[in-house]
Amino acid sequence: MAALENVSCLRTAATFTCFSLAAISLTTLTSTEALAWEPTKSVEFIVPAGTGGGADQMARMIQGIIQKNNLMKQPVVVINKAGGAGAEGFLDVSGANRNPHKIIITLSNLFTTPLATGVPFSWKDMTPVAMLALDNFILWVNAEQPYKTPKDLIEGAKTGGANSFKMGGTGSKQEDQIITAAIEQTTGATFTYIPYKGGGDVAAQLVGNHITASVNNPIEAVAQWRAGALRPLCVFDGKRIDLKEPIANNMSWNDVPTCKESGLDVEYTMLRGIFTSPGVTADQVKFYVDLFQKVRETPDWKDFMAKGAFNTTFMTGDEYKAWLAKAETTHRALMEKAGFLAK
Repeated sequence: MAALENVSCLRTAATFTCFSLAAISLTTLTSTEALAWEPTKSVEFIVPAGTGGGADQMARMIQGIIQKNNLMKQPVVVINKAGGAGAEGFLDVSGANRNPHKIIITLSNLFTTPLATGVPFSWKDMTPVAMLALDNFILWVNAEQPYKTPKDLIEGAKTGGANSFKMGGTGSKQEDQIITAAIEQTTGATFTYIPYKGGGDVAAQLVGNHITASVNNPIEAVAQWRAGALRPLCVFDGKRIDLKEPIANNMSWNDVPTCKESGLDVEYTMLRGIFTSPGVTADQVKFYVDLFQKVRETPDWKDFMAKGAFNTTFMTGDEYKAWLAKAETTHRALMEKAGFLAK
């Protein structure tokens, strides 16, 4: 009888069929695995910023990679929701409880917008999926100017008279102005900060010598560097960019020193991460983690990372959450010291 314990027989009018219960169990398990969650309709990919900026470029690059490589059965639709310094986008996703068909790409306004405006949202109101990369910032000057190092620029700002040096950046009380404030606090130099709508505008103003310097992302000014119009002085990451292919004047990104090794003790990188709505399931988060791991493996993504000189750090799960908590604390300290917190 022991040999028959895992066998069951079914009598019908015409047949008498025996089958293995173990086989049924295996079939059931396989079917369950095949039914792991995936989107059943279009996925809204929210960009909490305007068109043309770094976050928008990355979101549309990801959209194209997913479509080109058939990584999803359902389409991804990029939607810009820039209102309130990005609060519109974050509130849309944080208010979409248990809706896995919404994801959002983040930049540092994930931290700066609620701190600067008092709009009541936090990264904890959404579900973290993955850090895709960290965006670098470069201290740029016009190539016609005499400044060859950060020290040269700082000394010029100190001797040029109060507010005589203009630092251009994207937005107010956001990443670029936070870095500018940190430079002032660290060195004692004073800049007049001039906000523009986007990094492209900032680069154009610097090329035209309408501002003295900028802290643009690499991707936003690399074309002007390649054309010989701008000069990079240092990168605000804790390490040099690991890209050694020449860009301009036989210089590569790796030849650009860190600001800290150049005597300017300021470090800052910007999150390029993904979140989804609150209340989603572990399977739904896993789908997106797996999706973005596939995206990162494509030649198009690797080329995009190289062209933008990104720090390609990838994080998920508890490691990502711990990084977010630390970054929130850092932004609060920087903004409080600069007087940027909402009253």
